[in-house]
Amino acid sequence: MFSSKEIRTEDYQYNLPERRIASYPLKERDSSKLLVYNRGVIDDDSFRNIGNWLDKDHHLFFNNTRVIRARLLFKKPTGASIEIFCLEPVDPADFNLSFASSGVVKWKCLIGNLKKWKNEKIYLQFKVKSVSTTINAELLGKYEDGWLIQFSWDNDSLTFCEILEGGGHMPIPPYLNRADEKIDNTRYQTVYSKARGSVAAPTAGLHFTSPLIETLTNNGILISELTLHISAGTFIPVKSKTIGEHKMHSELFSVTRESIESFRNQKIVSVGTTTVRTIESLYWLGSKIQRGYKEENGLLYVNQWEPYESDATIHVDEAIDSLLWYMDHNNIDKIEAQTSMIIVPGYNFRFIKGLITNWHMPGSTLLMLVAAFIGKDWKRIYRHALDHDYRFLSYGDSSLLLKQTD
Repeated sequence: MFSSKEIRTEDYQYNLPERRIASYPLKERDSSKLLVYNRGVIDDDSFRNIGNWLDKDHHLFFNNTRVIRARLLFKKPTGASIEIFCLEPVDPADFNLSFASSGVVKWKCLIGNLKKWKNEKIYLQFKVKSVSTTINAELLGKYEDGWLIQFSWDNDSLTFCEILEGGGHMPIPPYLNRADEKIDNTRYQTVYSKARGSVAAPTAGLHFTSPLIETLTNNGILISELTLHISAGTFIPVKSKTIGEHKMHSELFSVTRESIESFRNQKIVSVGTTTVRTIESLYWLGSKIQRGYKEENGLLYVNQWEPYESDATIHVDEAIDSLLWYMDHNNIDKIEAQTSMIIVPGYNFRFIKGLITNWHMPGSTLLMLVAAFIGKDWKRIYRHALDHDYRFLSYGDSSLLLKQTD
């Protein structure tokens, strides 16, 4: 019997010319192209017309995470440059508490030009609110798959959030092959971003404008939000021959009771692959809770291959009921969890009926997710996009993929 772990990376490759990668966003967010795939039929349109392709019983889910200015560029007295890429807080471990801190924080980070850093403190000077400020970084040692860095600064009236906003750079994708610019401060954020914590944008949502969202809601389209903080792992390419050898990155998410209750009897259209990962992970958490699952280190968790190795067959309503019971039992109003779940061909979607997404890198886990959702026709829609001058990757054009429903 064929296992999803045996999927060959080479089967999800295609030729992406560099000129087709969008280096900058279009002048207007919703002027991007929109490919619509509905029951095997492909149509071309403009994103601002997406409402024409949605029914009133479609329910859009957005990822409201907000990208932080996670890249700090230090320069030593010797002239050597050290880049620190902030990934996630360690002490305090809560994003909001860390951002609100006004003294010392510790973060898991990636380090560029590490060999030039000899464990001494390094300094970065910049201005916040017209006041000169200095942030110090101290390398404490290896931490999981990154490094533990302690940050301190000389102005206790400033929070760490303000430090990053004042001295950090937007972590635009490396494949753009350029430094971040002023335009990225706004355009590498969705208009509905709220919860700070991502180091990459949920790019499917970059096409939405506030007027477009208002038009959709006025036309009866339901819209809800959840949060998944996107990690740098989203840019890690699959280097192994088979997907079973690839280690999927882990990401934190939270979903409110109201959103979970709205899953029932809805035709959910996910805005982005991060939203897919969040919602589908909830099914497996509900299944585990029903079987008496206990959280690991105080946190609910879905591992990489759990959907393919579990014999769970409960109905989606039972999974929802289990999640609601868990919240009642623990007197909480949202599910906070971590997921390493990978979605590849062979996965059986429980909640998602439609997907709004950009065009993904060859051989990536995101492309495999798309293939899992629509099947072998992924090759046909990617060929159509290439033949019809669609712009690719984060600042590129969009697609609406709809599955046939009963």
